Amino acid sequence: MISSEETDYKLLFKDIALSATPIYISFEFLSEKAFNTLTAYLVEKDHKISLQIDIIGNLARSGNWYHSLKEDHEILNKLIMKAKGFKSILSVDGTLYQNAGATIPQELAYMLAHANEYLNHLNDEENSTAEVQLQFLTATGSNYFFEIAKLKALRLLFASLASEYKQVEKCHILSQPSKRDKTLYDYNVNLLRTTTQSMSAVLGGADEVYNSPYDAIYHKNNEFGDRIARNQLLVLKNESYFDKVSNASDGAYYIETLTQQFAEKALEIFKEIENGGGFLKQLKEGIIQRKIAESAKKEQELFDAGKITLIGTNKFQNPEDRMTNDLELYPFLKMNPRKTLLQPILERRLSEKLEQERLKTEQ
Repeated sequence: MISSEETDYKLLFKDIALSATPIYISFEFLSEKAFNTLTAYLVEKDHKISLQIDIIGNLARSGNWYHSLKEDHEILNKLIMKAKGFKSILSVDGTLYQNAGATIPQELAYMLAHANEYLNHLNDEENSTAEVQLQFLTATGSNYFFEIAKLKALRLLFASLASEYKQVEKCHILSQPSKRDKTLYDYNVNLLRTTTQSMSAVLGGADEVYNSPYDAIYHKNNEFGDRIARNQLLVLKNESYFDKVSNASDGAYYIETLTQQFAEKALEIFKEIENGGGFLKQLKEGIIQRKIAESAKKEQELFDAGKITLIGTNKFQNPEDRMTNDLELYPFLKMNPRKTLLQPILERRLSEKLEQERLKTEQ
């Protein structure tokens, strides 16, 4: 994540073999100047850098455009036309929908409708006719087989949509574990959760998998957490041989059936969105936010009733656990009242309320 237009890229990429290392860069801002600075540094350098520019995702997450609808799209057009040499530049951040509590069909439909807004825009702009490979950022949850099928359904749906625009039908999927089921107490269980979620991503056909550290919700970045997260993936690759076959789940009856069911249901939701004026219109009217909130509420009620289990949190608690003195980051949803164009979509973990109550009893 780049947070400053004055970033020193020579220092940032020091000791990194750019020609051999896939790198994903996202910005906390939208700036042609910052893009030009980066491309100037990369002139005549062989690299595998992808940019994660998602102006609609920023709108959904923050409630505001970076600048304005018109200016954001104008800058985006310029960046796309200058993007030669980058593996990809335009992304759809689907992690937001999963982490906010959307169901799998909703998540797929919203990512597809989100992508459709970009494809529509590119199709309408005479100066943006170049083929663009979209990158999808996805979050894998705890339902192992469902998450495998979700990624397969995403590829199926996007290929069908992109063909209508004569765009690249193959999307690039970067997957990471969900935040929604991560816990503050008995935090080592997060290692197991992120491992199975990374397995789902690999078997579902993700192009790249990022594994989040087990302590990411309450610790700042640290060498130990990052090392363990990396080693989990190395174990999957070198000891579990997940790198030997790229389509291990193909042809499995259960997975293929789930894939078809998810794709069909997501397509129904997608058509409803398009018939209602499109993703941006429904986002501005609060319809997308309301649908996600309804799904999140149902899931929260199941967790609160003990019908969804998080080991060490709502079942098999260790009463000796103490976390008050370990908190380097605030692990709960922050309500930051400010003026926005629309209601932002908010990420929230299932265990937040229960954890806040336990922290109070510690004190």
